Order: sequence, then structure tokens, then C-alpha cells
Amino acid sequence: MESIISVKGIYKSYKKRKSSEIFTAVNDLSFDVGKGEIVGLLGPNGAGKTTTIKTICGLLVPDQGSVTINGFDSLKDRDKALRHISAVLEGNRNIYWRLTVYENLVYFAGNRGVPKKDIRRKVDELLSLFQLQDKKDELVNNLSRGMQQKLAVSVAMLADTDVVLLDEPTLGLDVETGYEVRDLLRKIARDQGKTIIISTHDMPVVQDLCERTIIINAGKVVADERVEELLKLFETSAYQIELQEPLTDEQQTMLLAQFPIHQWEALTLKVNLDQEQDIFKLMDILKQNETPIETINRTEINFEQVFRKLVNEGVAS
Repeated sequence: MESIISVKGIYKSYKKRKSSEIFTAVNDLSFDVGKGEIVGLLGPNGAGKTTTIKTICGLLVPDQGSVTINGFDSLKDRDKALRHISAVLEGNRNIYWRLTVYENLVYFAGNRGVPKKDIRRKVDELLSLFQLQDKKDELVNNLSRGMQQKLAVSVAMLADTDVVLLDEPTLGLDVETGYEVRDLLRKIARDQGKTIIISTHDMPVVQDLCERTIIINAGKVVADERVEELLKLFETSAYQIELQEPLTDEQQTMLLAQFPIHQWEALTLKVNLDQEQDIFKLMDILKQNETPIETINRTEINFEQVFRKLVNEGVAS
């Protein structure tokens, strides 16, 4: 697949406030993104995700390394490179809160080079696509967080760029609105062939929307794989066990020492087992301790579990 973004060996360090200590936010980071890909950029707080996004969209200059966008170096050919990118940073910083929805779209359409004769058509298309027609005359400041986020993404679509960078696009949204935003992003990628990079903590967004995931920790790439391949990396058997009676503290301690139980709530425990036969060992121990089992159900490993294992154990791709 032809790359539209190429990040090669970038470093970015900061001097900590009120200290001479140097903090390295991004440490020899490299990856490529192909045309039309939807890529998730994941990592814990302080991992370097936002620094990476800001470096790609030209808000930060790396100490070392390079970023190439559609063949243009982001430093040597900055204007040409950034012409291919739109971004929505966390906090909806690409919209004006004291303007209406319509005024924002018209203003940014002119600002981003949409021909004057095409502005009304383009604005109307986006109002329809993002279902903002009935909100077009409202001040942004009076909108719900979900509507503000829809507007922020629609503004990013005005310039019709090849690449869209989204920093936490579903942060603070309710479940229904979060799903609507995800559905819109999927439709945009499918119908318009755009490359989308999403920096997020929202695991369902990654598992549902992204084709590929780049996981960053301590400024380095921990894993870079297609989502289904990352899930295969941890082909364990996941079970949910419902007990009829609670275990004693001693019994709980004994089980936790022998099995990777990742969730325990009252009479329910969830466990991931590397070996299929381990479920029978667990059942035998519960039987020996005279703990009756109500039900045992096999469940699917979710992407959040994979993410936490990669970050906590430092497994390389």
C-alpha cells in the first residue's frame, strides 16, 4: 500500500517546568500510514500520542527525524505538506464558540480556500451529512458536547484534505452520540477515501472503527498491527464464571495466585487462560473447595485487554 504519511525517527523533548530535567515525549518514533487507512493511535496518558499528532500536523517541530505527507517534507515543504491535512484537536479548538454553526462553516470554508461560489453548497452538504441543519443558527457555546464535536469534525472536512487527524473525537460524548460520530467517520473513510488517524482512549472506537492500531508507550511504538492480528497475538480462552456462593478471603487469595483473574465482582469472576485445559483445573479447585458453580460461559477477548497487556508488559510487535 502506498504511504501518504511517513514518520521517521522523530524525537521530541521538553524541559520540565521549574526544573532543569529533560522529559522525552517521543523517542525515535517511526511508522507509515497508507492511503485510505483508518489507524488508531493508542497509549496511556503521557505516552506521546498528542505530541505525535501535533508534530504530524505541523504544530510542533521535532528535535530530530522527519515527517513526510503525500511526498512533501513537513519542514522543508511545510505549506505543501500541510495542505493535505485537517485536524480536530481535543477540546474543539478548531471552532469559534461565539459564532453560530453556520457562521463557523462559512468562515472556515473561506479560510481554507473553498471557492466563494462553492461555499454555500459545501456548507449545506456538511450540515446534512452531520445532521446539523436544525442547529445551524445556534451559537456553538449553547450546543451539547456531541453537537460541538460533530461541528468540529465537519469543519475539518471543509478543505477536502487527503488526511484527517482526530484527537479524542468521542471524549465526553454519550454512548448514542459517540456511535453517531464513529458511524460518520466510517462513512467518510469509505465514501471519500480519506486517511484517518485517531488518537483515543476509547477502546470500542478502535475495535469497531480502526483497521490498524499503533500503540505507543513512553514515546516508543510498542505494537503496530492490524486490530485482528493484535487480538490473535493473545489467543487465550476467556471465561465468565458465576458462583452460587461467595469465596472466603483465603480461597480468593489462592485462586488469584494461580490464575489470571482480571475481574472479580461478588459471585462473578472473569479469567483469561492461555491453555484450554486450565479451565478444568480451575473447576477442580473450586470443587475441592466445595464452591458450587452456577454457570460457565466462554467470552471473547476485547481490545482493551490486549492494550493493557501490551502496555503493562512491554510486548514488542
